[in-house]
Amino acid sequence: MERLISHDQTQLHYVDLGHGRPIIFLHGWTSSVLEWLPFASGLAQQFRTLCWDARGHGDHSYGADTNMSIQAMADDLHQLIVQRQLKQPVLVGHSMGALTGWEYIRRHGSDHLGGFCIIDQSPKLITDNNWQHGIYGDFNGAANQALLQRLDEDFAEAVLELAANGFNSRITDNYQRDSRGFQKLRKTLQQQPAALLTRAWSSLSEQDYRDVLPQTNVPCLQIYGDQSQFYSQDLARWVADQLSDSQLHIYQNSDHSPHLWHPQQFSYDLEQFCLGLD
Repeated sequence: MERLISHDQTQLHYVDLGHGRPIIFLHGWTSSVLEWLPFASGLAQQFRTLCWDARGHGDHSYGADTNMSIQAMADDLHQLIVQRQLKQPVLVGHSMGALTGWEYIRRHGSDHLGGFCIIDQSPKLITDNNWQHGIYGDFNGAANQALLQRLDEDFAEAVLELAANGFNSRITDNYQRDSRGFQKLRKTLQQQPAALLTRAWSSLSEQDYRDVLPQTNVPCLQIYGDQSQFYSQDLARWVADQLSDSQLHIYQNSDHSPHLWHPQQFSYDLEQFCLGLD
């Protein structure tokens, strides 16, 4: 992996493959570069594909005082684009990665981007009387504070519970019977830097990017799951309505990670979207 020393001296790691229009893959919270490597490798025949381990993520050492704010991640992204001279890159953001893209647009604008692919994310995670398109459609500030406390108590189990308590009954059933998939994920989460990632969640959950969507002056590709454990299809349509230029795809029989349930379809849709930008 290549390395980039960020604006605050945090060492970041990323993969840079292929040639052509740059595509930057931004993974979700608690995930890593591994989420995107198969896609980046497959598309590297036509594009320059980059995917990173966001600060605090991946199998790397980070100081206990590492800034885990979404603002720092967005500035990391800006530094990567500038230092590697990436012209008109397409951002592909899943979950936290989409939030990173929105924060990037808020701080640095979208005029020099080529496009933005948003995967199953809400611009505001916390719900209130005027916003029901956040997590579960009913996840208010008190619920988030309870989650933050639970993350401090047992980080791995809290993350699993967050996924299991949502709309997708299949995930709930698998959690309740402690399936092999959940056992494996639990072990992986237990090895992650809980304090850093909890601070990251605190930052993510504070954000509201609803005002950023109309300012996104580039073509957007939206990919949402019809059985997302976190978000309804009403959210996907609401986001599409706020964007000036958007293609919306709702993948069938898929959860919060629709690109992983339908990798071939996602690769095709992303390829066609990027080719259509030229």
